[in-house]
Amino acid sequence: MREWIVTNGLGSYASLTHSNDNIRKFHGLLVASLTPPTRRWMFVSNVYDRITFENKVHDLRDYKGRFVFDVFPSLLYDMEGVKLKKTIFMEYQKNTTSVKYEIKTDKPISVIHSPVINSRHFYDTTEQGSISFKQDFFEHGVRIKPSNIDKTLKIILRDSIYKPANYWAEFHYKKDRERNDSWIDNSVHIGELHKTIKSFSEYYLIFTLENNVDSNPSEIYLHEIQRKKRLLERADLPSKFEKLVLSTDNFVVKKGIKKSIVAGYHWFGDWSRDALISLPGIALVTKRFDDAKQTLLSFGEYCKNGLLPNAFMDRDAKAVYNTVDASLWFVDRVYQYLKYTNDLNFLEEVWRILHSIIDSYKNGTENDIHMDDDFLISHAEGLTWMDVKIGDYYPTPRSKEAVEIQALWYNALRIMGNLANILNKEDTYSDLAEKVKKSFNKQFEKQYDVIDAKDLSFRPNQIFLVSLDFSVVDKGLQEKIVNDVQKNLLTIFGLRTLSSDDPRYKGTYLGDYNRDIAYHNGTVWPWLMGPFIKAFVKTKNHELAWREFAFQNFLKPMFDAFGDNWDGSICEIFDGDPPHLPRGCITQAWSVAEILRSWIEDIENISPKYENILLHKIGV
Repeated sequence: MREWIVTNGLGSYASLTHSNDNIRKFHGLLVASLTPPTRRWMFVSNVYDRITFENKVHDLRDYKGRFVFDVFPSLLYDMEGVKLKKTIFMEYQKNTTSVKYEIKTDKPISVIHSPVINSRHFYDTTEQGSISFKQDFFEHGVRIKPSNIDKTLKIILRDSIYKPANYWAEFHYKKDRERNDSWIDNSVHIGELHKTIKSFSEYYLIFTLENNVDSNPSEIYLHEIQRKKRLLERADLPSKFEKLVLSTDNFVVKKGIKKSIVAGYHWFGDWSRDALISLPGIALVTKRFDDAKQTLLSFGEYCKNGLLPNAFMDRDAKAVYNTVDASLWFVDRVYQYLKYTNDLNFLEEVWRILHSIIDSYKNGTENDIHMDDDFLISHAEGLTWMDVKIGDYYPTPRSKEAVEIQALWYNALRIMGNLANILNKEDTYSDLAEKVKKSFNKQFEKQYDVIDAKDLSFRPNQIFLVSLDFSVVDKGLQEKIVNDVQKNLLTIFGLRTLSSDDPRYKGTYLGDYNRDIAYHNGTVWPWLMGPFIKAFVKTKNHELAWREFAFQNFLKPMFDAFGDNWDGSICEIFDGDPPHLPRGCITQAWSVAEILRSWIEDIENISPKYENILLHKIGV
């Protein structure tokens, strides 16, 4: 069942299915980030609408609404000639969700709105009676104070009559049950808002934690429409990119006085690996350069002993340092940012961080990350992007010398040598890069997934040997890697994480085994389509015919599957086996970002503005 989402730039969101149902505990009309972009709290689960006319009650849940997406999600209903359009939006950087109702009728009707509320962290479920809700009525609605948090929810509907109810009901979330997660919840039907309508009417039902209850929702709606249009104008891209550009806006969030990128909705916070991989597609091809800069600075502030935090926990925003690749992605993303901006002042500002990353990887840092005697980077298990852990067991440990880490290491050293040249600093990187290249090629006599272990598991990680700007392998091997990945791993929605002829391959994410085992052992990841397309086009010398081939064969089938009412969201993962059912988060930053970036940079061949200038500065 398809799902929609709207966000507010804080990490808060509203999200339900296309039929307006809650099938996850994460679904709700107001899930507010209380420490942006983390600590997400469920306040409003849903609102049920009934329309009464000619002595008959029409419950919208009994009608199949038609979902449409035009900047914001809407549901269209037709009940015996009474037409209703229900549009959901959030005010930017405010914990406010508004539902816009447009009703056309030629007969008097009564509309009844029944909000369903809760008060819990969105990971949790609620036991019946465990929370009390104090109600305080005012002219345009009701204030609701939960007993378990120091926040007040306001429900506002002008020219309505509020009738309190306050009774509990049990809810079952089938998606959470499928995921073997807690799936039985209890929420409160807090009351009913009654409104009488005689002809055409347009009004707004508002759920908010903000203090200002007198704001004009129609002005806010128009302001949000204009804000979205300005994002499209800034991106200055053909209309075919609009849905993806609008989708990227869901992930850019406020973090203190800076910005960050949320990894995915519903349950991810701002994870450095995900944010950095996503950065070009979210903020560079869309020309949100200041957001890109602030995101890089935000993660740079947390650099410790050369390491960036993998994640910030949602309950307490604690930084967790358990990634080997995020810091190397940081080096690359600074370079990508410079291609788009030529911002050498920023380069000076982050140079100390960049140098500390390389120095720490050379000399050794936490998690047994260090440069081995062969000049390659060694690391503990569970630190690559294939990082699932089940108790003390890693289904894909990939410890010591994972192939993409070596690709990123060589790429980072080459970048640092070039940037040192730009800033007239000592180049202590280029010679080491040559040693890495020689050592790597000596050991990579077969397409290993982990070099020192001679691991021949056929996984997509080797694609980064080709897709990164500075490739550690020659053109012939690049072409072989791309061909083999295309033959063994490519699907309509991305790359499988393990070849289907491997005995460990899991073709579905849900089954009679722990789904985490399947996560990187066959499951398809859309974000990998981006580096694959980049590598494919690169090995074809960016020729127009091959770029057109890439679109027709690698992107268009995906877009066709999404259909006309697609809102630009791309989920986290798909089953490895056909029909490749969607799984995981309903929209993932790097899925959206890498599809958009590869379409613009690689297929349309729209290069960063200052790429040639940057190459000239470093003498290429």
